[in-house]
Amino acid sequence: MSPDNDTHSLNMHRLFRRFKPYFLYASLFSLCINLLLLIPSLYMLQVFDRVIGSRSGETLVMLTLAAGGALAVMALLDLFRARLMAAAGVAMDALLGPRVLDGVLADASRLGGTDYVYGLRDVSVLRGFFTGNGIFAIFDAPWLPFYVLIIFLFHPLLGVIALAGAAMLVALAVVNEKLSHAPLEQLQDNARKTSRYIDTSLRNAEVISALGMLPALTRRWIGMNAEVEKLQLETSRLAARMNGLTKFMRQFIQIAMLCAGAFLVIEQHVSGGVMMAATIILGRALAPVEMLIGGWRTLVEAQGAWLRLDGLLRSRKGKEHNLALPKPSGKIVVERVLFAAAGSEKAIIKGVSFELEAGESLGLIGPSASGKSTLARLLLGVWQPTAGKVRLDGADIASWPRKRLGKYIGYLPQDVELFAGTVAENIARLGEPEAQAVISAAQRANAHEMILRLPQGYDTQIGEGGAALSGGQRQRIGLARALYGKPRLVVLDEPNANLDGEGEAALVQAMNGLKQAGITLIVISHRPSLLAGMEKLLVLREGAVELFGPRTEVLARLTRGAVPAPAVVPTPAMAGGATRRSA
Repeated sequence: MSPDNDTHSLNMHRLFRRFKPYFLYASLFSLCINLLLLIPSLYMLQVFDRVIGSRSGETLVMLTLAAGGALAVMALLDLFRARLMAAAGVAMDALLGPRVLDGVLADASRLGGTDYVYGLRDVSVLRGFFTGNGIFAIFDAPWLPFYVLIIFLFHPLLGVIALAGAAMLVALAVVNEKLSHAPLEQLQDNARKTSRYIDTSLRNAEVISALGMLPALTRRWIGMNAEVEKLQLETSRLAARMNGLTKFMRQFIQIAMLCAGAFLVIEQHVSGGVMMAATIILGRALAPVEMLIGGWRTLVEAQGAWLRLDGLLRSRKGKEHNLALPKPSGKIVVERVLFAAAGSEKAIIKGVSFELEAGESLGLIGPSASGKSTLARLLLGVWQPTAGKVRLDGADIASWPRKRLGKYIGYLPQDVELFAGTVAENIARLGEPEAQAVISAAQRANAHEMILRLPQGYDTQIGEGGAALSGGQRQRIGLARALYGKPRLVVLDEPNANLDGEGEAALVQAMNGLKQAGITLIVISHRPSLLAGMEKLLVLREGAVELFGPRTEVLARLTRGAVPAPAVVPTPAMAGGATRRSA
């Protein structure tokens, strides 16, 4: 199995098996720790039954030294266990983090993909759980029957009381799980929805401010946050009641144990040391159960994070070829592609089929909301068809390993998103910029001179989202990014939306260069000026292909009125390169 394939074959159960040695050693340390926790009880038993009766100072000193040494070993093992689980948390984060980020970005790129938007936060929750008290309570709680058995060996009556008390506390833990699990999950779900709403608002802060939408947005947030606060108050009250009842139950059980022990001492069935030792052992046995009930919210959060991450990893399983495919030439075959958004019965793309040979150019036109940008994402493999296939050189484009395919793809979306960093880093797709390759991409995009006019040229820091640049500058740098390296398929979605006359002329020149280089080019545009040099045109209407073929033939049919005109109105002059926009 190749490393890339292994990246996507991992799920949480396999992850657990990979970290099994950590848990086995932690269990071994827990065994030793819980055995050594009997030392205080045994020490008290010996002091009451031997030292006080014999009045031997030497025995007291030796017992104290032995007990102190044993407790020191226990503290050392406890430290080792904590460090071991912390190391497991860090290792899990290092192994899981890149895979989750890959899955989160893949999920976010699909239409309506918000299921795993906080995947990295879930990884952080699991890492925190590995270093918290909750996991140690899980390791220690199974020793409850062992402690009860020890108490039975002291006296059956004491054992019965210990067993009954332990059963009541475990029953309380079960009731706590039944009552709190659903509200806690709902609280987490609502909190995530509120966070997503705030994230969306921050991304659209300029529109909110300009259009005076802040009061309405605030009212919506108050409503959503009020629901979160209501659930939080309910769960907090439930947790407080359960914690109070648990503490009462535990203290009452220990009082019952002392009462029974005192009765047995009066009747001379056991010694005072046995009474005290049994009470201490019972307290130690019940402590992990009390800790689990008190930290139940943490357990539910960790369980929810585990299930979401498992779903994310499983959703990415087996979507890429095991073997590296050869460098593509750029031939595109679309086979009866159908696409509908998740949860929607209405198809956005309806049975689209066409073929482009390597190096051919295609103009994609049609009215607004006809599915042009959706089809572009399907052609790139960003979204996957509900039915049908998009093939690149004969292979399903969705099965190409994205790390290897990315360098052969160029994409300029309608909304150009740049990243904080330098111009060179953005053109190099956030990789280590190779000076010659960056400059070559900028020259092919005819953006080299524009970049040189920036304050520090290619080293100019563009700010978050390219805030330091104009819309046209962002679009031209985005085009240079699309042409970085040696792409064999380039898709440009409304590439001149923010360009002035100079920028549009540079874009046309760049497109001509791509065609001369034999690169498969697909251009989506409402402007006829960009379509004059296309070899083929595809007219898309309501998600279905209306016309497809050589540009001159499609234009001739549109001109004769064979079909309703799309957003671009052709003229006879358009076939020769001159164009005009529809009124």
